[in-house]
Amino acid sequence: MVAAASMSWKTMIAAFFAVSSLAILNGALGDLICEELPVELCAYSISDAGKRCVLENYVARKGTVNYQCKTSEVVVDMKSWIETEACIKDCGVDRNAVGISSDYLLSPNFVAKLCSQPCFTYCPNILDLYSSLAQAEGG
Repeated sequence: MVAAASMSWKTMIAAFFAVSSLAILNGALGDLICEELPVELCAYSISDAGKRCVLENYVARKGTVNYQCKTSEVVVDMKSWIETEACIKDCGVDRNAVGISSDYLLSPNFVAKLCSQPCFTYCPNILDLYSSLAQAEGG
């Protein structure tokens, strides 16, 4: 019984710190501007202007591939959003995905994760993105 109570306590503390960290990060960033986001948070984020952030790659000197966060022209009804790691995991998306693509929708395993209860209930940004992509593709 004691182990279960302490496990619950540890889980609550971890959740508190995760939420606090995201709030602190949003506050530290001030205005959420895609080009100012670290690449680790770029994909599945939305700027203050309501435009999706997109991870892009480019070849730098000496042939190395670097990544940068850019503002796309895709406008959504949300603003100032950095997707949580829980949603990234629950929905089966990759934070390192370059660009915005509907290719994932061809995978039955991806669609199953996208339609899972946690993703469907708690991750409106990811659902909106892939619903919009499916509609654009005529699906």
